[in-house]
Amino acid sequence: MKVIRIIWTVLFVIFIGVFFVGKRISEGIGNSLENSIKGVYEVSNSTNSMNRIKRDSLKEVELANFDSITAAKIKVSDTIKCLDSSCEGIYVGPEFVGNSDIAHQFSNKMALMVGNKLKELYNLGKYSKVDFSKINMKTVGMGSGIVTYELKIPFKKVEEKCDAYTSFDHVGGWNHKPALIRRKEELKDVLMKGQTLDISELKSTPEGLQEYWIQWRNKINQSDCR
Repeated sequence: MKVIRIIWTVLFVIFIGVFFVGKRISEGIGNSLENSIKGVYEVSNSTNSMNRIKRDSLKEVELANFDSITAAKIKVSDTIKCLDSSCEGIYVGPEFVGNSDIAHQFSNKMALMVGNKLKELYNLGKYSKVDFSKINMKTVGMGSGIVTYELKIPFKKVEEKCDAYTSFDHVGGWNHKPALIRRKEELKDVLMKGQTLDISELKSTPEGLQEYWIQWRNKINQSDCR
């Protein structure tokens, strides 16, 4: 009996030892597994954060480029029609694209077409010049990104061909005084000897477009007016 009691005691001690060792191992495995899962979760969170940062950065770039991309896609209307009595037209489109003053370039186009029409009238014996007093300029939407610019350049007939003008130009801009002195210097070589530029009063719109309009006798078309 004594031997049996000793055997049971030994078995009980072994069982207790195995139980505690197994528990520690189990806890170690559990902690390792928990740490592994936590690490995977943290990596996943980090990856998601990086993806969010990338998405946000791309979104900021898209927003930064929105205005210029939108402006470039807007259909621009800049029609001009010339009759024997006037040239008139309307521009609807971006005010600026980048640093380029797109809306104001409509004045350049108008000046070219007016000059061509005056030459045409002169060659037909319909001697004319621009009636500065009746020039009509109107702008709407300045500062909004999309502007409407309406412009009418009327003509008046003259009796003598050398009272007519066959070249036309302008100088101006938005919200700044036109560089008239510089433009006069640039145009001095296109004049015939003894001729001067005919320059309008400063024309402006309530929104700040300012223009001087300029006409003169073209030294090729009106060479006999020297």
